[in-house]
Amino acid sequence: MTYQYAEMSQAHIEDFLQVPRFAIVGTNRVNGAPQLTPVWYLYENGRIYVSMSVNSAKYRNLRRDPRIGICISGVHPDARAVMIYGTVDLVPENTAVYEDVHWRLTRRYHDSDEEAQAFIDSLPTEREAALAVVTPDKVIAEDYN
Repeated sequence: MTYQYAEMSQAHIEDFLQVPRFAIVGTNRVNGAPQLTPVWYLYENGRIYVSMSVNSAKYRNLRRDPRIGICISGVHPDARAVMIYGTVDLVPENTAVYEDVHWRLTRRYHDSDEEAQAFIDSLPTEREAALAVVTPDKVIAEDYN
């Protein structure tokens, strides 16, 4: 059996990343092993945004080593995938940038403003969060359809 695939155009990548999907984020553990986490993401203006708890392994890893890998895959039967490699700037919560982006990121995974706000309200009040702003260095996009 022979499989064929094609690279995706920039326009196809942009369209693909606009759909709310889960992304798998890879960070580097202290011992060099990868640490993988499924996350929600927001793609805007060539950057990827991911919100996270400052108590999470991915946050601690990114503070130490800002390199990141992200894989966003289509859901069967959509056989497309976009892999993004880059570096992260961490933005603390309680800043205008965090609040604005966190709302848009959360809203895209809910059907209404009310559902998105209910989700935000359900987060523990003692939870301290940050926003990872990913600047891509390399993007690989494949269409296996």
